[in-house]
Amino acid sequence: MVVFIDPQVAGISGDMFIASLVNIGANKSKIIDGINILKHMDDFLFDVDFNQINKHGVQSTRLLLRCEDSNTRRAVEIKKYIRTIINKIDLSQKSIRFANNVIDTLIKSESKIHGVPVDQVHLHEASGIDTMIDIIGSAIAMDDLNFFDEEIITAPVSVGGGTLKFSHGVTSNPAYAITEIFKNSNIYIVGGMAKNELTTPTGASILVSLTNRCVDYYPYMKIQSVGYGAGKQDFNEFANVLKIVHGTKNVDLKRDFIKIIETNVDDITGEALGHTVEKIMLCGAKDVTITPALTKKGRSTNIIKVMCSLHDVHLVLNTLIAETGTFGARIQTVERLTVPRKLIKTIIVIEKQKFEIRYKISLLDDYFKIEYEDIKFISNSLNKPFIYIEKLIKNIILGKQNDSNI
Repeated sequence: MVVFIDPQVAGISGDMFIASLVNIGANKSKIIDGINILKHMDDFLFDVDFNQINKHGVQSTRLLLRCEDSNTRRAVEIKKYIRTIINKIDLSQKSIRFANNVIDTLIKSESKIHGVPVDQVHLHEASGIDTMIDIIGSAIAMDDLNFFDEEIITAPVSVGGGTLKFSHGVTSNPAYAITEIFKNSNIYIVGGMAKNELTTPTGASILVSLTNRCVDYYPYMKIQSVGYGAGKQDFNEFANVLKIVHGTKNVDLKRDFIKIIETNVDDITGEALGHTVEKIMLCGAKDVTITPALTKKGRSTNIIKVMCSLHDVHLVLNTLIAETGTFGARIQTVERLTVPRKLIKTIIVIEKQKFEIRYKISLLDDYFKIEYEDIKFISNSLNKPFIYIEKLIKNIILGKQNDSNI
């Protein structure tokens, strides 16, 4: 199973995250009861609830917080309250670690920015009761849905643009805490469509504490449920909603980019073309295709098309020009999807001789392909036809034959 967090448009905040989890099915009463333990620990005056709201055409869940608490507490105090509560609630160890990681991430970012020890940090941009509610509520909701046992992936995060006011004046958005939190993660950020703060320090800390895997596209998955968590702001351009998608995940198709180099040649022999293919493959090309064609004035020509990685393009191009004498080539960058596979090595016995063979097996199905060079070597060694050896090896791999029958 996979949980895909989608903050590409509206970013992420703590209240949006909890609300999206409630919308997808987390037990609302359990979350509220856990948060309300805070009321019995200090003079906290607040009420918390969830309701449904339509945000720019999207029916979503919103966290409602009415709070009279205006105290600015040191980070270590907030951390103490969070730890006390999550230890009182019957939560999994993964949930407890998550809550501790979120508050620690917030504290470390502020400590680094302001140059003060962690025990002297004040969470100016994420202080008070709302931070504790966001962290405690998220831990309870994730645990209730058993999402800590799933694979968690995020899309790139919209952080917004423009400027914003904070405890030390005006700064460009994203604020210092946001860039510090995302600095050592693999999560990508983008500006987005609004000159406002779209991602909060608590939201950023939640995200980096859940996953380090960020992808540009949705994984190959079958969707089971979707949660929509509403933010406080309203925008004309988009729905201020965090989307969380839960489903069953198949193996991802691998996405990458390659270069296609193509040229036409009409004055080269077949032998020279064959030699060119060998030279280009030695340069690291992934494949070479030569297609006969007819061009202007009825001239016969050959179209040479080379696939190579981005860092091999110059070597491949120079070799292509040198070997064919072409005066130019067409180059384009294309996206490629490949089936994930693994390489297996094994020993087989044919005619009482041992051979090591390699074959690639697809992680999407049971399809496999034997390495050409291995078939060729065995074919030459035993003086047997290539197609005979290929079929024989396939039968061995499939278990249709065993060594004693060969």
